Amino acid sequence: MATKPKEETVRLGAVQAEPIWLDLQGTVAKTIKIIQDAGTKGINVLGFPEVWIPGYPWNIWTQSIPQNKAMLHKYMANSMSIESPEMEAIRAAVKEAGIFVVLGYSERDGGSLYMAQSTISSEGIIVSHRRKIKPTYVERIIWGDGQASSLKTVVDTPFGKVGALCCFEHYQPLLRYYQYAQGEQIHVASWPMFFEVAKGSEAAFQGSPEASLIASRFMALEGQMFVIVSTQVVKEENLDSMHLRELGVTDKAAGGFAMIYGPNGTELVDALAPDQEGILEVDVVLSDIDYSKALLDPVGQYSRPDMLTLQVNKTEGKHVIEK
Repeated sequence: MATKPKEETVRLGAVQAEPIWLDLQGTVAKTIKIIQDAGTKGINVLGFPEVWIPGYPWNIWTQSIPQNKAMLHKYMANSMSIESPEMEAIRAAVKEAGIFVVLGYSERDGGSLYMAQSTISSEGIIVSHRRKIKPTYVERIIWGDGQASSLKTVVDTPFGKVGALCCFEHYQPLLRYYQYAQGEQIHVASWPMFFEVAKGSEAAFQGSPEASLIASRFMALEGQMFVIVSTQVVKEENLDSMHLRELGVTDKAAGGFAMIYGPNGTELVDALAPDQEGILEVDVVLSDIDYSKALLDPVGQYSRPDMLTLQVNKTEGKHVIEK
C-alpha cells in the first residue's frame, strides 16, 4: 500500500515583547533583531503586537488629555510613516530573514496617526496595509479611523492565506465574518499589553488578558483557522512612566498573554510568563483546518445566505472629490 506523502508544515511565530517606549529608532532596531531571530528559528509567519512601534501608550487610560499633552506630542514624533527609512530597514530585514511578517505600528500620515498593520512578504514587499477601522474608546484621542481599504486584509502567501486584525476588532462580529469570507487560514491577532482585572474592580473585563484570549480563541473556533496572538509587555522600571502602579492597574511587570491556537480552538504552545519576552513558535499543517471545516463552515455549508448576508461597502471615503 502506498504511503501518504508527508504534508508540508508551516512554522508560526507570536511575538511577546516590550518595545523601546516612545522611541521610534530604538523600537525599529529591536524589531529588526526579533525578525532576525525569527529567521534563525525557521519561522515562516511572524505576528507583532498592536502599535508595537513605538509602543502602546497606556497613559491614555491613566491620565487626562491635558496631562498627556507632552506625551502625545512625543508619540506623534515617534510614530512611523509607511514611506520612511525606518520601514525600508524593516522590509530589508524581512527579506534577508526570508519570512512573512505582520507588523503593528502607529502610522503617521501627514498630520494624523493610525493604528496600522503592514503585511510584508518574504521578498520585503508590503503586500497588504490596513488601519484599525475604529480605534477603541480613548484611543480615538490619538488615532483616526481606517477606511474601506482596511477591510481587505487576507493575502495569498506561500504559507497560506494570512490576515490580521487589531485588539478590540475581534469583538466586531461582522468584521470577523468578512475575514472568514476571504478564506483566511492564518490570522494574526495583534494586542497591546493588558493586565489582570481583579474581581469587583471597575476596570473593563473586556480589556483583560483572559477576555482577549477568549476573543482570539473564539475566532479560531468560529472561523476554523490558526490564530497567532501577539502582545506587548511592560517591565517594572517602566510602570511609573505610564502611572500603572499609581492607579492600581498593576504593581509588577506584566501585560503579556501571547498564544497560538489551532482551528479547533486548542492551545498549540505553552504560554510565556506575563512579563517574559520571546517568540512562541509551532509547526502546523494547513490541511488540518479541514477537520474543523467538515464540522462547520460559517461561509459555506453551515450558512444560510438566502436568509442572512453581509453587505460590505468597498468604496473608499475621500476628503476631496474633484469633478
